[in-house]
Amino acid sequence: MTATALPDAANETWTSDAETRSTSETLVIALDGFEGPLDLLLGLAKSQKLDLSKLSILDLAQQYLAFIGAAKNLRLEIAADYLVMAAWLAYLKSKLLLPDDPEPEQGQSGKELAAQLAFRLQRLEAMRDAVASIMGRKQLGVDFFARGMPETIKLIRSSIYHSNVFDLLKAYAEQRKRTAVTSVQWGGREVWSIKQARERLSMLIGASVNWEEIDQYLEEYFSQAELGKTVTASTFGASLELAREGYLEIRQAEAFAPLYLRWRGAERPAAVEAHNANQAKDNA
Repeated sequence: MTATALPDAANETWTSDAETRSTSETLVIALDGFEGPLDLLLGLAKSQKLDLSKLSILDLAQQYLAFIGAAKNLRLEIAADYLVMAAWLAYLKSKLLLPDDPEPEQGQSGKELAAQLAFRLQRLEAMRDAVASIMGRKQLGVDFFARGMPETIKLIRSSIYHSNVFDLLKAYAEQRKRTAVTSVQWGGREVWSIKQARERLSMLIGASVNWEEIDQYLEEYFSQAELGKTVTASTFGASLELAREGYLEIRQAEAFAPLYLRWRGAERPAAVEAHNANQAKDNA
């Protein structure tokens, strides 16, 4: 949509006095070409070659309201934000025309609102100038072109280490731990039960009632490393059981001294008797 307001004299020179210009002396402006009411206000101000830092908001509001009034006569479906700005400018115009209230109400005065609007217009103009400056620069692929076969960049790496021997050993250990594969296999272990030790003691000690050191009954097992500990522990446990049952006596002179064993009186366990009977049969 295009709103047209033709000047009476096309070659008339614009003057700095905005009050002497009528609202019909604005440029031809297409409303669809603006992104919002602020953009339209800036276009009106620049068309009159006004300095935004010395802008008369009252004159600009009159120009905007006249433009929107003419545009509404040509096209009713104007965007709502343009109409909202028109209403706000009418309110601002009324506050600027009225004398200052000695007891102002809550809110900003007309001068403060006008200063804010002028600042927003200045900021919008700065943004548009920045965009025009960026878009005006030469573009790759349009104004200049890159080489068809660019040279590759060769990276030369130079490592500098700040570590001591402990850091080196730690790093080596961590790397070795990740790569080392170990497997642990436990072989079968022969265990001498207390029952076996009890039968063995019954057969060996039963032949004599004298005091005998316990180690002499285990000499043949001490040469076997896998049986030494289990035989000693089981034999000691079996000797305590036999002593508790009254078949065996245990003597030790002092702590950590050798242990001596003997049968109590002429009593013999059944295992000893059975062993002697078997030996007698073998000899026969």
